[in-house]
Amino acid sequence: MQDLSNYRKSYEKSELLETNIPEDPINLFNRWFHEVEDFGGNEEVNAMTVATIGLDGFPKSRVVLLKKFTEEGFIFYTNYNSEKGKAIANNPNVCLSFFWHNMERQVIIKGIAQKTTEIISDNYFDSRPEGSKLGAIVSNQSEVVPSRSFLEENLKKLENEFESMVIPRPEHWGGYLVVPFEVEFWQGRANRLHDRIRYTSQENYAWKIERLSP
Repeated sequence: MQDLSNYRKSYEKSELLETNIPEDPINLFNRWFHEVEDFGGNEEVNAMTVATIGLDGFPKSRVVLLKKFTEEGFIFYTNYNSEKGKAIANNPNVCLSFFWHNMERQVIIKGIAQKTTEIISDNYFDSRPEGSKLGAIVSNQSEVVPSRSFLEENLKKLENEFESMVIPRPEHWGGYLVVPFEVEFWQGRANRLHDRIRYTSQENYAWKIERLSP
């Protein structure tokens, strides 16, 4: 047993004030993303946690990589037959979260996940290294397998099968666009009086901006 009650850190690297934020959360996300990237210290700035409600009724979170963000929302790719894919098919309400420790920042995004177009999925799949393409085909993601060697042997078979050939995107693999309706930005501050700004989508497509108590 280890008591962590004495773990302490004072957050003092930045601030988040209503006087210096845009009306649109995507613009603020873009600013923060590049500030974190420029500051350094995060190997994968685009690593995010995706939380879904599973078919068993339990929430489940896992880290995936954000591959694109636009005014529409946030895009990541996965196997549609995976546990997360089945969860999204059953309940498209998801939560994305980023924790950028080097800048003492978090972003929490509630949104609705929907499949991207086949063209978007095809274009991204075509940009991947061949090994990653074959991995997407060989892996029945989230399914039980007998051993590591089982996967490696199947991968070797596919390497031989597709040698000098174009590797097609499997129908069960593609992108999700998460369209946000609530985005919260959290900036660590001294004395645990953290800055929390929440954007909530309105019916007129504007965003309501509110400060939350830490």
